Amino acid sequence: MTANRRHVALIRGINVGKAKRVAMSDLRALVAGLGYRNVRTLLNSGNVVFTAPASDRKDPAPRIEKAITARLGISARVTVLTAAELADVVARHPFGRIADDPSRLLVAVLIDPEHRKRLLPLARQEWAPELLSVGARAAYLWCPRSMLESRLFVAVSRLLGDGATTRNWATMTKLHALLETPDTGP
Repeated sequence: MTANRRHVALIRGINVGKAKRVAMSDLRALVAGLGYRNVRTLLNSGNVVFTAPASDRKDPAPRIEKAITARLGISARVTVLTAAELADVVARHPFGRIADDPSRLLVAVLIDPEHRKRLLPLARQEWAPELLSVGARAAYLWCPRSMLESRLFVAVSRLLGDGATTRNWATMTKLHALLETPDTGP
């Protein structure tokens, strides 16, 4: 029996403000229409959990990105993590008890893992009371005052542009829990 592979697609910049509005029902239908199963969305910000057949070894991100442009008429970067990759991002959370508000701990998931090298000079700088840690696939930003008041968030965003998509810790742990749910489809 071949195993199925659980993934999460993180779609950058949809439903932020009034631009790039996408109904989650349309997004679920789009991803299901590409042949993926057990499609679920979390929140209204472009988080899609789905199962890909084990025989499909290609990165689903380009396919989803092209379909969003073709069928929904918007351009949005898509980053796809496997369940194992997301579990690793969650397990490597470096700030322990310091980051005590999950809405202020941000995880910038890198579209290209090679982009981590661009962040290393920032990691050597002093950001107190903010903190930055650069992992293999994600950067962790502790912004105790808020994202809107964060010098660190501005610096990381400026450096990476659309080369990353950011979620708060609460969203990341909810996505991890969704990926851990049993595959219910055929």
